[in-house]
Amino acid sequence: MADYDLVVRGGEVATGFGTVRCDIGVKGGRIVALAEQLPLGGASVDATGLLVLPGGVDSHCHIEEPSPSGVNEESFQSASRAAFAGGTTSVVCFVPQWKGHGVLERFADSSARAARGMVDYAFHQIISDATEEVLEREIPQLVAQGVRSLKVFLTYEPLHVSDTDYLKVLVTARKHGCLVTVHCENYAAINWRTEALLAAGMTAPKYHAWARPPVVEREATHRAIALAELVDQPIQVFHVSCAEAAEEIARAQRRGVKVWGETCPQYVTLTADQMDQPGFEGSKFMCSPAPRDKDEHARIWDLIRRGVLDVVSSDHCAFSFEGDKGKAQNGRDASFRDIPNGIPGLAARLPILFSEGVSKGRISLDEFVRVTATNPARLMGLAPRKGSIAIGADADLALWDPKAKRTITNALMQHAIDYTPYEGLEVTGWPVMTIRRGEVVMRDGVVQAEPGTAQYLPRAPYDMVKPRGVLANGFDAAPPL
Repeated sequence: MADYDLVVRGGEVATGFGTVRCDIGVKGGRIVALAEQLPLGGASVDATGLLVLPGGVDSHCHIEEPSPSGVNEESFQSASRAAFAGGTTSVVCFVPQWKGHGVLERFADSSARAARGMVDYAFHQIISDATEEVLEREIPQLVAQGVRSLKVFLTYEPLHVSDTDYLKVLVTARKHGCLVTVHCENYAAINWRTEALLAAGMTAPKYHAWARPPVVEREATHRAIALAELVDQPIQVFHVSCAEAAEEIARAQRRGVKVWGETCPQYVTLTADQMDQPGFEGSKFMCSPAPRDKDEHARIWDLIRRGVLDVVSSDHCAFSFEGDKGKAQNGRDASFRDIPNGIPGLAARLPILFSEGVSKGRISLDEFVRVTATNPARLMGLAPRKGSIAIGADADLALWDPKAKRTITNALMQHAIDYTPYEGLEVTGWPVMTIRRGEVVMRDGVVQAEPGTAQYLPRAPYDMVKPRGVLANGFDAAPPL
């Protein structure tokens, strides 16, 4: 009997803390050996001349989310194809909550949908209606089933929560050992700006960025951190688009506050100018926060290098351009206010960040591995199973040709959406094979995983999201259970 089910031979293995040429032995879906030369296994992969990286962990994906008006176009099966095509093997996606409803029914529905896919998954639970029933009775049941992060929006109708309800969510998370993730933009300020723009006849997609300038993101980031600090509850600020907001995170980190910052490839590649196109075309680039300008790209790269922004996710939130279910669901003459926000990016995340970051010398290979796999796995409580190449970890690997050149097209993305905002972008570095739990699920762009082979990733308590024990005046207004 072979010692290993699979041996990956001769690659440059990137751990996030250095690179070494070695073989990787896989047994039962886990990494069981790392050595200069391993004996033959049941199967082998020749990785000579390739980089062997941990499979990507994308901790911010909107996939097949139902809403009262329908279901997100991206199914878990199509999202799995996109993930594997781009070198990602695990995702953390969202269970919605609708105003006036609980969360348990939606969790059961999302779980059934995700199980039909191929990519391994965990969940954030969105809280849009912070009722006593949800927070006191239902959240403990979700935690018992392995949900360890609660998501709140400080903007968007009908998702936004008030400061009072945000405090309630922070308290609940602290009691049950959860992380809180936050969309930070000021709801009232955006609405005020939007009404003024519409009244002035400024309705085109480009005015989406005018309605939500960096100051509304900075203010909400400051407020989200301040209230979390008051409660002594760790948070992650999602999709940071500008240095103004990131510096609020940096200041809090210097005070010792447990706050982490995430950004996305769109904030180092896309610009607000791309929304300024004739007709409806600019809607392809609408996401929130809005893309900024090219000068902001350099500042975001610096914040990644500094570790202030230590996770890069896709925020894959996809709406097709054609048809009447996606961007045009309210008509192609809709104002920017009524065009769905969000862009596809699940498959593009790693190739863009590798090319713009590693290939162009903005970040090191180790930094790339950490922000795309190791750090999100640790912050989401998925480590040591996910996000690293180590004995005992799942054999989730992505084999990269660092010199391969590709031009991004929508076909290469393999998602269910009819466009990519990165169409025509030339990249250097491309994943040529993806291995999930020891099984080759993508080879040379061909995805070969079977639907229904995804695994749920329940999360147990973990130290990163434990409170610091630092309270104003030493008074605990939210005692633990």
